[in-house]
Amino acid sequence: MKYIAEFRNHAAGAGLAAMIREAVRGRVIRIMEICGGHTITIFKSGLRELLPEGVRLISGPGCPVCVTHNTFIDHAIALSALPGVTITSFGDMMRVPGSASSLQKEKARGADIRICYSPLDALEIARTEPGRKIVFLGIGFETTAPGIAATIKRAYSEGLRNFTVLGAMKTVPAAMRALVAGGEVGIDAFICPGHVSTITGLGIYEFLARDFNTPCVVSGFEPLDMLRAIHMIALQLKEGRAAVENQYTRTASSDGNPKARAILDEVFVPCDVAWRGIGVIPGSGLAIAPAFGAHDASAAFDIRVPESHEHPLCICGDIMRGMRTPHECGLFAKACTPENPVGACMVSDEGSCATYYKYARPA
Repeated sequence: MKYIAEFRNHAAGAGLAAMIREAVRGRVIRIMEICGGHTITIFKSGLRELLPEGVRLISGPGCPVCVTHNTFIDHAIALSALPGVTITSFGDMMRVPGSASSLQKEKARGADIRICYSPLDALEIARTEPGRKIVFLGIGFETTAPGIAATIKRAYSEGLRNFTVLGAMKTVPAAMRALVAGGEVGIDAFICPGHVSTITGLGIYEFLARDFNTPCVVSGFEPLDMLRAIHMIALQLKEGRAAVENQYTRTASSDGNPKARAILDEVFVPCDVAWRGIGVIPGSGLAIAPAFGAHDASAAFDIRVPESHEHPLCICGDIMRGMRTPHECGLFAKACTPENPVGACMVSDEGSCATYYKYARPA
């Protein structure tokens, strides 16, 4: 607590809330927080109760597990049925429902599916078990992608041909463009993800201010970080301007992390990719570049993936677009719980449904 207590000071929070109230002055402003970590802070810290009524916070598609399309899950499950194949994955992917099953269920049925804390763990399995084909499920945004890129590059340099990545990595700005251009929600401003911005820098959001007149503020994840970011947004809207500003100066910068950006550019190329609830967004994915194609699982295995489908009553897609809230889902906290998730938003800690279930479940 020594280094974070200053970001959780109650008196300072009350002061920032008063400043926000003064900047809003009876207007209604709709702010989307992209990152699921921000959604957790909002509910865990009671920020909605502290903010004036005119500040409407909308949860966006900032959970990489949640936005991973069912087709990807079904593809991974199909690969797990092949002889000699080991699927490796981050733990929060295990319970994500596919069209008819999940990785957890397939593991219980005997498939060789293992949880890894890092893609390097999967690479070590490939080294120690050369007779098996190791497939790592590469999901995430710009925060996770550099580590996956570095692992692919190392596998290439070591000649580990039994290591491949089934990729579903995505870039955040493309989804933000799709949301604001669609106009379904009526977003006045964005709270931008601090972790992604630490890698990419602030320039990736400039088009939102320039082309859509939409203020953006990169925020940290503590309560006072977010209150300060909301105040910065409220001032921009009050003054009739749109800019990209940085509240998270202790971590994020204009230039981001040049080394991480360089390895992304070396190992990946842009591609069209499907987002759960949004659809295919052109150029929003990160595909493995041809030079590293030997480690691309989608090319290494000739396999037919059944046509994917969602649960007919699940509204995860609407929730991630900010159109509806978990409370509007008939499955929420009934048929769909963290122990038995029907939709992806109930699986990861960063999923909106999981956050609502933990902090805002109806009595």
